[in-house]
Amino acid sequence: MRIKKTEFDGVFLITPNIIKDKRGYFFESFRNDSFSQSSIPTKFAQENQSFSKKGTLRGLHYQLNHPQGKLISVNKGCVLDFAVDIRVGSSTFGKSLSFVLDDLKHESLYIPEGFAHGFYVQSDEAVFNYKCTESYYPKDEYGINWKDSDLNLNLVDIQPIVSERDRLLPKLKDIDRSLLPTFN
Repeated sequence: MRIKKTEFDGVFLITPNIIKDKRGYFFESFRNDSFSQSSIPTKFAQENQSFSKKGTLRGLHYQLNHPQGKLISVNKGCVLDFAVDIRVGSSTFGKSLSFVLDDLKHESLYIPEGFAHGFYVQSDEAVFNYKCTESYYPKDEYGINWKDSDLNLNLVDIQPIVSERDRLLPKLKDIDRSLLPTFN
């Protein structure tokens, strides 16, 4: 497995070594020693899976009092995955990264605490997995509107399927910065 740092502190792209033969394929999706050597957490509190149809956009979500690092992968289909740095004081505050994650390359992404996260389904359907370093607390969930043009998500020409809750999320500039996490 290859673990590559991205231009955002703490965000890593993980590319597995896929072994294929006539039966199918095999790869390691998690390896404690490799993750530890790259300073990626190895203890997760919760694992989630979602199924979504083409054109679905989920996010951009984060927790404040119980922040979550997320190890993300796609078991079926293809998504455009987004991470937005909301750590006040970070050199990349308010900037976003996007990655195509699919069931062909089997790459995964680690996004640390202090980021808002979301994804857009590009294939007919997608099965999306993510391990979290902290449990989900519904009363601690916050978000940023995906239409926030300051984030440069490159989704301006789409009409996604979005939940009513996500449709009503504020823009980042409308969130009180004193309520956001700080960069250490």
